[in-house]
Amino acid sequence: MDVMEKLRILSDAAKYDAACTSSGVDKTAGRGGMGSAAASGICHSFAGDGRCISLLKVLLTNVCVYNCAYCVNRCSNDVPRASFSPRELAELTMQFYRRNYIEGLFLSSGVAGSPDATCERMLEVLRILRQEYRFSGYIHAKAIPGADPVLISRLGFLADRLSVNIEMPSGQSLARLAPDKTKRAILGPMGHIGQQIQASRQELVQYHHAPRFAPAGQSTQMIIGASGESDYQILQLSEGLYQRYALKRVFFSAYVPVVESPLLPGPDTPPPLWREHRLYQADWLLRFYGFAANELLDAQHTAFHPYVDPKCHWALRHSGQFPLEVNRASYEELLRVPGIGVKSAWRILRARRACRLTWDALERIGIVMKRAQYFLLCGGRRRPGLADARETVLLNLMSKREQALYRVQTGAVQQQSLFASESPAGLLLAREELACLQLPVGPIAMMERWEDFPAVCLKATPPKSFPWPSAVPLTRSRASLR
Repeated sequence: MDVMEKLRILSDAAKYDAACTSSGVDKTAGRGGMGSAAASGICHSFAGDGRCISLLKVLLTNVCVYNCAYCVNRCSNDVPRASFSPRELAELTMQFYRRNYIEGLFLSSGVAGSPDATCERMLEVLRILRQEYRFSGYIHAKAIPGADPVLISRLGFLADRLSVNIEMPSGQSLARLAPDKTKRAILGPMGHIGQQIQASRQELVQYHHAPRFAPAGQSTQMIIGASGESDYQILQLSEGLYQRYALKRVFFSAYVPVVESPLLPGPDTPPPLWREHRLYQADWLLRFYGFAANELLDAQHTAFHPYVDPKCHWALRHSGQFPLEVNRASYEELLRVPGIGVKSAWRILRARRACRLTWDALERIGIVMKRAQYFLLCGGRRRPGLADARETVLLNLMSKREQALYRVQTGAVQQQSLFASESPAGLLLAREELACLQLPVGPIAMMERWEDFPAVCLKATPPKSFPWPSAVPLTRSRASLR
């Protein structure tokens, strides 16, 4: 098998790892056009300063001794197998780099033989690149669960970032879907990498030229939708990983049915991409906005709202904390206002040192006024001409895509009304949203059980992932929106 055929097989096998995004597109520009895209393993990651970095995303081998039910490369699956030699992969990486195709390497591998043997082959690839070719570009390497800590330490001194995929959000799911792996084999290397990173940072304080261990930190990945864990459980786990192992990033990968198994969703099940999107939004709130996992979700609210992002949903559920006076609110309070980000919050703090802010000044600062206007006061007053009808508020808190999905789901394509749907999902959403807004809902407020819906609504099965909200006193006051 020639090198390009190996590249085709092993780059395709690596596309399910969500540690960086891949185009997966193979196209050529037409007449008069410029540029092309190749599906053969070139993916794109983003640096902290926003730069896009092209990476060669490939497996060292897709031969694996494990039989994980969710993995396309499991040993019982009949797929073409291939393996790079360390020299082949190192030379391929350098050829791509010299042609300006890539800026770095994303290297993972199946477990061929044993974790230690696989890790040694990955070490040889990185050794050739760093020492023989003097390659100083970015390298992201996957640490093999169960490998010797000494090998993982050597890997960390050659790579810029290490990651250990946790895969399943619970030990029960891991035992059921990946019986060859253990929770200890995954968390052990993760803890070792965290300790090594901390020790390396302390050495750099004393010795400026000390070798750096994984200077870009470590990350992990969880598969969403292959098992029955709720968003609340996944978010709690993510928060625990950040606090205990100081991870740079937790990646979420919507499960794509690639194999048939009685333990997994059927092959016709669509990937839960919208759920993955909500988890990424919540993850951002955990890392940069000071939210805790139990603030976004709890035992009564175990799933994210399908049409309102987590920050807006939190603000609606905690309407008693709003509106905030923008000229007096603290930085932490401003971060919790929908439409205000980290940069715009700092801009508000700097701007109000010089003058008293007005609504026009907030627009110039860059606040997303479409959302923020419902939760702020300027000089003790609401924004002039603000329309606070419940339909308007809810729709303005959604993106255009979310608005389109909401109107289709609720049957409100022609008339934008919360009561225009006869579907169970539409009525559920209407009650949830109105309860958040503390507005009267009429007869919908009395429907506490699924059986209480009209007979026309009972054609579909009750949703399991969208629980009823906790009891909220419904009044006719709109003080929370003023």
